[in-house]
Formats: sequence, structure tokens, C-alpha cells
Amino acid sequence: MSIIHNPIISGMAPDPSIIRVGGDYYIATSTFHWNPAIQIFHSTNLANWGLLTQVLKHDEVNLRGTNTPAGIWAPHLSFDKKTNKYWLAYSHMQNMAGREFNADSFAMWADDIKGPWSKPIYLTSIGFDPSLFHDQDGRHYLSILEWESRVGYQAPGHIVIAEVDLNNGNIIGGWHSVTTGFTTRGCVEAPQLYRHNDYYYLMLASGGTGYAHGIEMGRSKNIFGPYEPNPTNEPILTSSPHHLFSLGDPDAGHFEMYNPLSKIQKAGHGSLVQTPEDEWYIAHLMSRPLPNTKLNPLGRETGLQKMVWDSRGWLTMVDGSNLAKSTVESPKSVQIAEQKPADSDVQDDFHEVTFDNHFMTPYRMQASSWVNTAESPNHLRIYGGNSFFSQVNPSIMATRATSLNYTVQTSIEFQPHHFSQSAGLGLYYDANNWLYARICPSEKEDSRVLRILQAKLGERHDYKFSEVSIPEGPLQLKLIYHSGNVLFQYQSNGSKCWSTIREAFDATYLSDEGVNGEPGEIGGFTGLFNFIGATDAFQHKSFADFEYYKVSNLDNSIIERIIEKADK
Repeated sequence: MSIIHNPIISGMAPDPSIIRVGGDYYIATSTFHWNPAIQIFHSTNLANWGLLTQVLKHDEVNLRGTNTPAGIWAPHLSFDKKTNKYWLAYSHMQNMAGREFNADSFAMWADDIKGPWSKPIYLTSIGFDPSLFHDQDGRHYLSILEWESRVGYQAPGHIVIAEVDLNNGNIIGGWHSVTTGFTTRGCVEAPQLYRHNDYYYLMLASGGTGYAHGIEMGRSKNIFGPYEPNPTNEPILTSSPHHLFSLGDPDAGHFEMYNPLSKIQKAGHGSLVQTPEDEWYIAHLMSRPLPNTKLNPLGRETGLQKMVWDSRGWLTMVDGSNLAKSTVESPKSVQIAEQKPADSDVQDDFHEVTFDNHFMTPYRMQASSWVNTAESPNHLRIYGGNSFFSQVNPSIMATRATSLNYTVQTSIEFQPHHFSQSAGLGLYYDANNWLYARICPSEKEDSRVLRILQAKLGERHDYKFSEVSIPEGPLQLKLIYHSGNVLFQYQSNGSKCWSTIREAFDATYLSDEGVNGEPGEIGGFTGLFNFIGATDAFQHKSFADFEYYKVSNLDNSIIERIIEKADK
């Protein structure tokens, strides 16, 4: 037995849905406005995870124009033992204005977890967070939150269950309303069904996806209920165990439920898995705020907790509490020599035909017409698209930020001719919130300069007074991220030293709580990305060639030494 440290998957990896097939564990996570959509991670020991593939990568979905934090929500993985097929259910959240929350839900299947996957099968538009349950008799059931938009009714709605024909997605016999939750935390969503001994167990996320988040559970001997709540009348897992009455409240941040004694926050929205040795774990979302703040730039990550069934047949944490822990016991049969952070560092020298599968693009699909490794050998060529304020065609290649201390580095060959053309390196949350060090033309368009452009809550800030003239030829760019502060550096061809563009930026607003939310609510829940990209609002014909892309997650002390050296 060894110790597993949380998170098991760092950076944007929320709403984890975990399954085991043989000796392999798989987790699917949400991707919102990012393509390719729906990440699937793989492990053989529950500790060391790696990105295996993405599911929606062949134009199955159009995410152009998606407002934060809509898009692809809460994918649910399942495995039908009778047919040996993998199933994936998900919601495409298209509108959240007016709290209408319009979403279409679909299911897909595959004989291999890596695909190919079937075309999406339409299920319903009744709400969001669908999950599939394959019963022992071969029947299939769909559970989902029915979104409530009427004034005076319990928000956000009821959990409903129906039998479903997976050949065509048709609902059989109508919907059965089963519960509005098993505790007083409210905001229940993400229903998932399990069968253990003589009972069906219904697991729910509750309390909103902020600091009051948790997992609650009920059970019934009939799949359509009635379901009795866990006898504690409290979540079975949370970061904030204190009692909360919030029935009818919107999905708010609940900052008053922040637990200063917990190393991990927001634990909730989880799924259950059984090991071959009959040990039980819940994979769940969690967050790690910046020190001395309630801001979470890394978004919601994936954690793990060990569970047991008590003598009364209820699921509980192994220590008898309901407080999510930063460390957890591994399965007894697993000895972990070293737990490697999941996909912590990223490096691609672009020598292969395909680029690293960690690269994701907001809103638009990746296509060889604007990003490829074929036209410039040993480089990634990116053609300039819309400005980065665009939710349609930004030319951005990004990877999830997975640490609060890291560096990102690249080398760019780029020759702009029009003031709208640029190429560079930066940080990105969504179209309204990013920070971009870019090569662009000087004011007279007769030379190149290096200048920083910022989007903050939808407003544009161009730091033209700190621009730097740069010579012709390749330019290396580096950003240093240290607990929410960002320093940009550059190095021209032949130089042996890094030069700093200007003083460090406060980038703490690039966090779930710092973007465009209403007071008391979380503005987003998608997480920070690092990116390389290019713009061209002239003819979309200019391009930048990137020689490499490297992300190095570092200890706090190492980052501090790098910054201290830069200051000198």
C-alpha cells in the first residue's frame, strides 16, 4: 500500500467520470469551449494518470460563439458488460442567459476507448449532466437534472430517471421525478446510478460548484424510487463539512463555506469505482486556490478519496468523516514508487506529423488549414485568425496550466506587415480574459516590436509604452508564472541572456472567480491555459512558425530564484 497525493489530474479536469475495465482505469472530464472536446485519461494504479485521447474531434460539435462557461459539460463514461461497449453521455450547454440553461444531451459508443466513436445519438433537452446505467437485466436507464426555469419552483430542478433505448435514444415509458436532493445544500445535479447488493444508489453533486460543493447519496430497491437519503442528511464527501441550508439558492460561489483548514477546496461532483480487490474510490473535482486568496486559476482539478460500505449498507469515507483529504491510501495491491503529476510538463519540438495531443483550441476546431507541421518542417505553423477577443476563429494552440509555479517557452519566426498581424505567447482563460506578449509591427510598420496586450473583463489594454524593438530573425519568448504573477522575457537570436519586457503582471484575475461573474458568483469554472498563437485581421494569410513549445512546472523556490535573477 502507498499514498496517493491529490490532485491526481492537475489543471482543468473537472466533473470526472471514472470506470474500470479489467486492469485499466479511465476518467472522462469536461472541456467547455475547448476543442478537441472531452478528455479521457488513463491509469493502471489510480495514482499515475496520462491523457489518452479526446472524443469529440471530428466536427461532431460546433463550439463557436460559446459563452463562458457553457460548452461541453459533465461527460459520463460507462461500460456495458453485456455488449462490451464503452458509452459516453454528455451535454452541450448552448445558452445560460436568463438562467434558461438550454442544453442538448447525447450518447456515443465505441468498441475501444480510443475510438472510433459512433456518431452522437440525441437523448433529450430536458436539462443537463446525463448519465447512463446498464442494469443486470440488459435494460438501460438515463438520469439527468431536469432544469427548472419557472418562478416559485425548487431550483435548479428535479433529478429524473427514464428507461432509454440506446439504439435510437428514445425514452421508454416517460420520465420519473425522483428527488430534489438528499440534503439541504440544494443545487443538485450530475445524477449517477450504481447497484450494490440489493439497492440502487443515486449519487448527486450538490451545493453548487463553489466552496459549498459536495457529493450526496440516496438509495432505493426500485430504480424509480422512492429514494431514502443517507441517514446523516449531509454530504458523504465535501471540503466544507459544516451544515448549510441553501435550498433554492442559485449556483453561487458560497465563499462563506471556504474551509481554511483544508488543503483542497470545492470537493464534489464525483463518480464511484471498484477495484479488482473490492476496494472503492470516488474520483471528484477539487480546487487549489492561490495562497491567501479564494481565487482558483487552475480551475477544477480531479482528486480521489477512498470509500467503504458500512454495516448498514451506506457509502462513507474510509476514516468515517466526510472531509476530502489531500492524500489517500492506494489499493492494497498497489505499490507506487513515484507518483508523477498527470501531464505536468509538456514539450513538443514539432518534428512529427502530428503535434502533442495536449494542445487545445478555444471555440474553433483544429484544422490543417490554419495549424500544421507539414508546411514548415520541424515547426508548428499557425496562420493568423481573428483577434483573441473572438469567439469564432482565434488561432490559439493552448495547454492546461497544471501548477501555480511554472515557465513556458517557445521560439518564433514571424514577419508582420500589417498592424493587425501578431504572433506570440501568453495566458488565456476565455475571449474576454487573456494576457499576450506578441511580435507585431511598429507604429510606422517599418520594423518589429515586442509588445504586451491584455484582455481584462472584456476590456483591451495595450502596453505600448513598454514595447521593445527587436531584430530580424527568430525570437525566443518565455513567461514565468509565480502564484498569480506573470513575467515576460525574450531572447533574440545570438543572445545568451534573457531580457525582461516590463515588470510582472498581476494575473490573479485569470481564475474561476476573477473573470466576468456576478457579485457572489463564480464567473467561470474552466481554468487557465498557456498558449501560442497568431492574429491577422488583414487577409488571414500571415503565419508564424514555432520551433518548440515547452512547459516546465517548478518548485516555488526555483521560480523565486528565476525571478530574483530576472530582477537583476
